[in-house]
Amino acid sequence: MLRLAVLLLLAAAPASAEIVSGSSFLSPEMRRQQEDETRNPGFFWVEQGQELFSRRPEAGGEACIGCHAAPQRSLRGAAATYPKLVSERLMNLEGRIEQCRVERQKQPAFGYESPELLALTAYIASLSRGLPMDVAIDGPARPFYEAGRAFFERRQGQLNLSCRHCHDGLVGQKLRGDTISRGASTGYPAYRLEWNSVGSLHRRLRACSLGVRATQFEAGGPEYLALELYLAGRARGLPVETPAMRR
Repeated sequence: MLRLAVLLLLAAAPASAEIVSGSSFLSPEMRRQQEDETRNPGFFWVEQGQELFSRRPEAGGEACIGCHAAPQRSLRGAAATYPKLVSERLMNLEGRIEQCRVERQKQPAFGYESPELLALTAYIASLSRGLPMDVAIDGPARPFYEAGRAFFERRQGQLNLSCRHCHDGLVGQKLRGDTISRGASTGYPAYRLEWNSVGSLHRRLRACSLGVRATQFEAGGPEYLALELYLAGRARGLPVETPAMRR
């Protein structure tokens, strides 16, 4: 039934070339709530992340702020450049935080989708709120970007649909009560009403894979990292919105 609904919508909806934020498809009230730090639930995670950033690990070691003093200035703009290559390895912001925790703080990794990693990622990303996405997609990053593009365009799963079928061909259309967006990754970690919580972009990508009955790859794995880079490349110039609100 889902595939039939998508095909019917594809027949009726011309694609638009303009890439816009997912916030463009929210109701005016939800957009106002997203922008209001006192009403956006995602800021609870930002506050928790700020506290973690300044706290020394229980097992000893330096707090994040010990290396990154005045983060509002020193880390402003950092999140807008992820995913990126770090020592020839593609990393998103979550991966970079985990690398610092393991290699520099000598602590065990938090783990993808853990409350601590979501909070720290939301806090650090929020420091770039309003700045344009500016990921590198050329040079050494190009093969990863092209792998992400191939993922986006490849038909997958039992429904035999690709990401582009919805996020290029059905933008602005309704599917199961939700409005289909461009899939811009400008707001993650985001607070989604369906989750009643903040979650990572890779959680959302896994849900999309499940929706077309395709393989769900590991969060933080190379497949979704490449796709994340491609989506961030499509969204270059759009402002960082973390923590965004989504339906």
